[in-house]
Amino acid sequence: MPIELTMPRLSDTMEAGTVVRWNVKEGDAVKSGAVVADIETDKATMEMPCFDDGRIAVILVESGKQVKVGTPIAVVALEGEDLASVKANARHAGAAVAGVSGAVAAPAVVPVAAVQSTVVASVQTETSHGMEEFGATTARMRVSPVARRMAEDAGIDVSKVVGTGPAGRVIKRDVELALAQAQSNRASSTVAPGASATIVTGSAMRVSTNAAPTSFAPLALTLRGRDVALSNMRQTIARRLVESKTTIPHYQVTMKFSMDALLAMRKSFNEKLAASGIKLSVNDFLVRACALAMAEHPYFNASFAGDSIRIHEQVNIGVAISLPQERGGGLVVGVITDADHKSLRQLSSDARTLAEKARTKGLSMQEMSDATFTISNLGMFGVEHFTAIINPPNSAILACGAAIEQPVVRKGVLCVGTEMQVTLSLDHRVIDGAMAAEYLRTLKEFIEEPETLVV
Repeated sequence: MPIELTMPRLSDTMEAGTVVRWNVKEGDAVKSGAVVADIETDKATMEMPCFDDGRIAVILVESGKQVKVGTPIAVVALEGEDLASVKANARHAGAAVAGVSGAVAAPAVVPVAAVQSTVVASVQTETSHGMEEFGATTARMRVSPVARRMAEDAGIDVSKVVGTGPAGRVIKRDVELALAQAQSNRASSTVAPGASATIVTGSAMRVSTNAAPTSFAPLALTLRGRDVALSNMRQTIARRLVESKTTIPHYQVTMKFSMDALLAMRKSFNEKLAASGIKLSVNDFLVRACALAMAEHPYFNASFAGDSIRIHEQVNIGVAISLPQERGGGLVVGVITDADHKSLRQLSSDARTLAEKARTKGLSMQEMSDATFTISNLGMFGVEHFTAIINPPNSAILACGAAIEQPVVRKGVLCVGTEMQVTLSLDHRVIDGAMAAEYLRTLKEFIEEPETLVV
């Protein structure tokens, strides 16, 4: 009996997924455990394995398509089964599910020209002036019968509506959205009785009254551009950041650290470790310092739990990792567990492994879960200072700028030194200002006396 591959639930919050890339094609033989597709979830792009031996009979969901969890996306024919027969049956039974009912429709985008033409037509109807009808000839296109009938009844030029159905087909929901947008624009551009309408092409549509023919008031502004659909990850980032900023009382505390001693130690260590292929980064030292400071200040390893504060037993540091555009861009947070119990060498290895995997295969849910504190470092890009948004359920995130050579005063003497500015964003429900100052003071001691990080 053929095996149906469905969109898997790869995270606890995942409701839909996008097939980023198929690694197989129809007719290919597959073994159990083989990675057949890359799936973009609400948090990352992850590999999807096949758990049976067989041949890919049919691919039901093309690359770039988003479908709900549980939707059939491919069918595997087992040994001895007729490939053509399995493919025909699967196409007949599954195409509608995968292409229509299973799809998570992206918001339909109606070109401004279409909305404007509908508004202008409305204005012409309401005025006494017999202006020439504004519109375009409907081109040959894929339109469902229901959508075509609705568009005709509503007076909408269906050729101006962007279809979100299979193969760009205009379907019912596309016409409904176009009608809603047209009605909204019509309401905001109603012309008083006796007024004359003037169309200004290229920039705006204006209305002038008979009493003051030279007085114009802008009704709408047409801006040219293009829409880029949000990936699952971008949607999740947007939702979580809004949730964080609107539900967590953020405040920030900033301090400067002298980096001369740490940079000298790092240079010495890297020279000695070069033969082993190990290269410590400034971020590795920061992770180690933050973890040790958290062990001394447990409220920085805590979460707000409604009527209590949960102080965690493990010190897990989340490290923000930027993804390349070919993987959708955005950020993921890789988690280094038990960071206070690991050496600089182990922390460096863990961080490098997480970053490489995030930018190639994608991190697993386990590798992105259970962070209790987050570090975001833009220093490598030359950014001197910034603030970061707390990653729930953390109570703090550290934003690290670049280590900059600048004039400084050391023991009353003006000289050149290297300093780095860091900013803590904090949840005031868990950590107050005095606690933040104490944590930064401890962190400053670890950074400026780096030998304490290796004993």
